[in-house]
Amino acid sequence: MQSQWSDVAAEEYVARYGSARGSNRDVALRVYTSRLIGQTPSLVLHGGGNTSVKTQLPDDLGEPVDVLCVKGSGWDLAAIEPAGLPAVRLDSLRGLRRLPELSDEDMVNAQRIRLLNASSPNPSVETLLHAFLPHKFIDHSHADAILALVDQPDAPSICTELYGSRLAVVPYVMPGFQLAKLAAEMHEANPDAHGLLLLQHGLFTFGSTARESYERHVAAVDAAERLIASRRTPKKTFHDTKSVMYAKIAPLIRGALTEDESHTWGPWVLELRQSESLRAFLGRSDLSDVAQRGVVTPDHVIRTKNLPLLLDPEPLRADQSVAAAHIAERLRAYRETYRAYVARQIESKGVSRTPLDPNPRVVLIPGLGVVTAGRNRKAARIAADLYEHTVHVIECAETVGRYQALPEGDIFDMEYWSLEQAKLGKQTPKPFAGRVVYVTGAAHGIGAATARAFATEGAHLHLVDRDAEAVERLANELDATFDAVDITAEDAVRRSVTHAVHAYGGLDGVVSNAGAAPQASMHACSADLLRRSFELNFFAHQWVSQAAVEVFRAQQQGGFLLYNASKSAFNPGPGFGPYALPKAGVIALMKQYAVEGGEHGIRAGAVNADRVRTGLLSKDDVARRAAARGLGTDEYFQSNLLRQEVTVDHVARAFVALAQAERTTGCVLSVDGGNIAASPR
Repeated sequence: MQSQWSDVAAEEYVARYGSARGSNRDVALRVYTSRLIGQTPSLVLHGGGNTSVKTQLPDDLGEPVDVLCVKGSGWDLAAIEPAGLPAVRLDSLRGLRRLPELSDEDMVNAQRIRLLNASSPNPSVETLLHAFLPHKFIDHSHADAILALVDQPDAPSICTELYGSRLAVVPYVMPGFQLAKLAAEMHEANPDAHGLLLLQHGLFTFGSTARESYERHVAAVDAAERLIASRRTPKKTFHDTKSVMYAKIAPLIRGALTEDESHTWGPWVLELRQSESLRAFLGRSDLSDVAQRGVVTPDHVIRTKNLPLLLDPEPLRADQSVAAAHIAERLRAYRETYRAYVARQIESKGVSRTPLDPNPRVVLIPGLGVVTAGRNRKAARIAADLYEHTVHVIECAETVGRYQALPEGDIFDMEYWSLEQAKLGKQTPKPFAGRVVYVTGAAHGIGAATARAFATEGAHLHLVDRDAEAVERLANELDATFDAVDITAEDAVRRSVTHAVHAYGGLDGVVSNAGAAPQASMHACSADLLRRSFELNFFAHQWVSQAAVEVFRAQQQGGFLLYNASKSAFNPGPGFGPYALPKAGVIALMKQYAVEGGEHGIRAGAVNADRVRTGLLSKDDVARRAAARGLGTDEYFQSNLLRQEVTVDHVARAFVALAQAERTTGCVLSVDGGNIAASPR
């Protein structure tokens, strides 16, 4: 590892942040090196690590006060700002060291009441460790190479041999008041040390300048990386298992995670990771041993659980029923093991804790890769990132010696620590959180409005449209996946649904929206025009529905199929036969899926909209239709019983309402301001 320090960049940060409110030159440089650390994945990931600087800032009376500016809760070092380094009054903070004990709750309170600005975020749970050390700048990371050394049975001797007295070794103690006092004592016993190696935890370095502390950190990690490299032997051969089809088993895993015989945990989103290094790890002959030793640092446990679930690829390659049975059995055993661990620790520690859900967050599948589960895509990706680094740490640790994790009692303390759980947040989830919705015709008009409406309610989206540029633009706006697809092509639709499954692990609903309105009198309608209209306005809906239902049935968690029908299905008009006929078929299709899907919890519904400003009809068509009725354009769009125009957002909200109507199926919902002639009956 090499230093990324740049004098030019450092001064740019001073110019940008040095005179900001609540900041100065010290804080600006602290922001700079914090970002250098945070933007290096082999040092920290997803909010991990923390940094601090001791400096002076003015209080509300303008008087200079000695403060500790330390990373605040909810901030990520990779993008931290001065506001992410709340200032805490230093002198009285250091005075806390005199206390014999300090509970977690009292520690948090003690830190908050010493904030210079009451609106600041909570300071890090390791604030006192930073405060009790005398150095101006302090950096803390969970560097992969360092963890490979400190996660060893003989870690103290390995670290002492490599670093000598430059880094003091601190036995594992859970973060908080006691660790802060122990770290200070270890530093005082080793006053010339440049940093601390916390066993099973990570690295602290310090210095009188931002550059000195940062470059000492880099040097320590570089030394560990060099040691690991020197111990590497030629790669061992590994068992390379035949491939497993992810699109087949992902819905089975996703559905099985959602509930068992006694509980429902709501939807999950899956993330698949594949790489040569993961393939080699999953091919280890000792995988069932080395992968079941525990997390590389207890900080990961709230994201990944302590242990992964290991599946056997052989039954996963069999037919769906065999694969489903294997997943269910392994998952049942995992849950029983987790519940037993929690019960054992609650009894042995004499504490009261509400057990968390017993589902794994990491699933290892030789022949496929690593699959992670989260309440949303972000959580699944975080777990995947952490486990990819876990694999690297384990492989490096096995190169140096033998990988060893903490005992389960220490893991339990961290997993059920209120201050650690607080990192996950306790916000009320949105109605479609964790749900995956597939929207066709999503680039414009009703489709785009529907996509935005579901996104607002928390859904993950897979957007489909033949307008590649527009659908990509909307997907970027909504953080969705997408395909540019001609949905009249059955094979292309199936590939697109498979793409959605690969992205999220499954599907929960479809809004089949795409369509066009060809016009001709039936007596003069060409066979080609009618055929093309049926391909888009009827068969495309069937291709999407058919592919989605396969996923729904594999998940065994129900699902919804919603169709953009038309008032023409009930109230056809002259010259619109090529459009009305397939749309009438869509209503029949919806009802058929309602009949056949009910026993599987699959609901179907349709929205009938009318006179909405979309691209379905050209401006000239609208003008002609309005003129034929003796109306202006605006009057035409308001010519309904309510005398109010229907917008794409009204239609979008109707789709959301049908999706939320858990006891409604076979329903046609009219959104037309009132058109009695077109009302279903």
